[in-house]
Amino acid sequence: MKPANATSDIKIPLRKTRSFLKKRTKKLLFILLFWPLSTKAAPHHFDILALSPDGEHIASVEGETLVIRDTKDATTYHVALPCACAPDWPTWSPDGTHLAFTLPIPGTHARAVYTVDPAGNGLQKRLDFPGTLVWLRYGPDGRLAALARQDATKEAGATKPGAPLLGDLSTAPPEQRVAILDPQGLTWASPPDLNVYEFDWRPTGGFVGTAAPGDADAHWWQARLYAFDTEGAAHLLFAPSDPAFQIAVPKISPDGRAVSFIGGLMSDYSGVGGDPYVLPLDQPASPRNIRPGLAATVTSLDWACRPGRLRATLLAQERTEIAEFDLTGAAPPDLLWSGEEVLTGNDSQVLTACRAGLSATIHESFTRPQEIAIARDGAWHDLTQSNAGLSAPVEVKNITWRNDGLPGQGWLLLPAGTTTRLPMVTVVHGGPAWASQPGFLGPGLHRALLDHGYALFLPNPRGSFGQGEAFTHANIRDLGHGDLRDILAGVDAAIAAAPIDPARLGITGLSYGGFMTMWAATAAAGRFRAGVAQAGISDWQSYAGTAGIVGWLLPYFGASIYDDPAIYLASSPVAHIHEAHMPTLALVGADDIECPPTQTIEFWHALQAVGVPADAVIYPGEGHGLRDPAHIADAANRAISWFDRYLK
Repeated sequence: MKPANATSDIKIPLRKTRSFLKKRTKKLLFILLFWPLSTKAAPHHFDILALSPDGEHIASVEGETLVIRDTKDATTYHVALPCACAPDWPTWSPDGTHLAFTLPIPGTHARAVYTVDPAGNGLQKRLDFPGTLVWLRYGPDGRLAALARQDATKEAGATKPGAPLLGDLSTAPPEQRVAILDPQGLTWASPPDLNVYEFDWRPTGGFVGTAAPGDADAHWWQARLYAFDTEGAAHLLFAPSDPAFQIAVPKISPDGRAVSFIGGLMSDYSGVGGDPYVLPLDQPASPRNIRPGLAATVTSLDWACRPGRLRATLLAQERTEIAEFDLTGAAPPDLLWSGEEVLTGNDSQVLTACRAGLSATIHESFTRPQEIAIARDGAWHDLTQSNAGLSAPVEVKNITWRNDGLPGQGWLLLPAGTTTRLPMVTVVHGGPAWASQPGFLGPGLHRALLDHGYALFLPNPRGSFGQGEAFTHANIRDLGHGDLRDILAGVDAAIAAAPIDPARLGITGLSYGGFMTMWAATAAAGRFRAGVAQAGISDWQSYAGTAGIVGWLLPYFGASIYDDPAIYLASSPVAHIHEAHMPTLALVGADDIECPPTQTIEFWHALQAVGVPADAVIYPGEGHGLRDPAHIADAANRAISWFDRYLK
């Protein structure tokens, strides 16, 4: 990890104070644009980290491998697993003597819990459970808890393929509940009428977590903050009054007297961002925003090693930052690190072992692939060299602009050594509350387009993370309008900054990016000559009646489809289909509940009706984003051929 202007390894100061008021990350989620093609070998990938409390060992999930490394000399131990399946949710015991993790039982939605010692030996199965297990967490007393869904009909998370809609649709789905694990089974620690999304242990026993009644995939946006005792009773701590205010990653303070969380407008459970909040647990008071007006987005939040402080990672326009906040708000934040990189690890992004004074994260940039980095006393260095020597031959430009009085930021990627005018594909991120960030350009559609002679533009228009809550709120009741104007202004800025052919422009994206691609086909006044819409939304009215995550619509549209249908119609591509001129390829998974395939079918039919070239492909067994390598390769090849046909 280096600052953006670094050319060699340097020590990063532990504390460097400055204002964040004019500064600016889920997934989490791999989209089609980053998935590997078969034509190139993929770089080594690190999925999730777990740092032992004593700072001596770090565990990482790497595909279907579980690896433990010594943080002093990088001695590596590979855990011999009982199946060819991906481990998940690694977590260390408080004394650091063993690591717990889950393994799927192939062909089912069931899970088993295993433990190993720090050298990867002594593998023991601790539990077989007939359902999903996520969010494993050890308590201070050494007990292990998780979020469990017994008799699950699908994997946890709305991006996973949905279960077939059969039988009595009024039957309540299985709840996801806090459970304490022991050799005899589970002890439920939250009531059966709440779906719990995240939790943290209290030092004296019990838990604090976010939860909502009803279908877990649909109702996260209405989650409240609860305290749960070990007997399973729930006590409401905080209920947001604003539908455009969601709660994520609650963390109990070391003394147990307060809980911190990220609060703000979030369009997806996997896309966390907002402002830092603290709620005292011994006072019936509302939570306090400790950095109001922050011109950046907090993407992870945890209690710092120094008492009375919070450690956060943030997006500040083009930069990722690690900072500490004083709870009083009187002192400016301490900047610990800043750079044009992406940091991941687990829900904290940067993990810390306070007793050892050690931190860890996974970092990458557009040109450099992932490595695990650790820091003692603020001096970062790579623990791994798994991708040593790999790089992406691409020129990266940070593009900024202003439109409608708002700032815009995005990334322009050019094939190395560009001298001629290039066609350009604009890639719109998902969300809309998310951001395009500098992830490595390994084998995938991004890299393939660059290799085919395309420039790529990755904009962060209004509604994105990275410039504060007011900016993220700026597309409420305006989806597709102001944000499209921002994207077009960004396209103009990119054309002014590089040899781009303005007559050969394309657009693509997944989820919200798929909607914006469909919307651009009707509303971009012919600026784009071709589009590839991945898991898009073409008709907000029919979407509201058929999607599995409709809870996110109210914060953005301000009313239900039944109370204000006009606002939904105003942003629906099919309602403006007679203005469509852009040939569009539409791709989607057959079991996608976030953006159902009926939206793709509806748009495909509409384009055919007005004589615009269109094609649509529905991939069997896939959810929100493709996972089968054959489907990934097919979709990427179709996308490149489509752009070649209309932009070359």
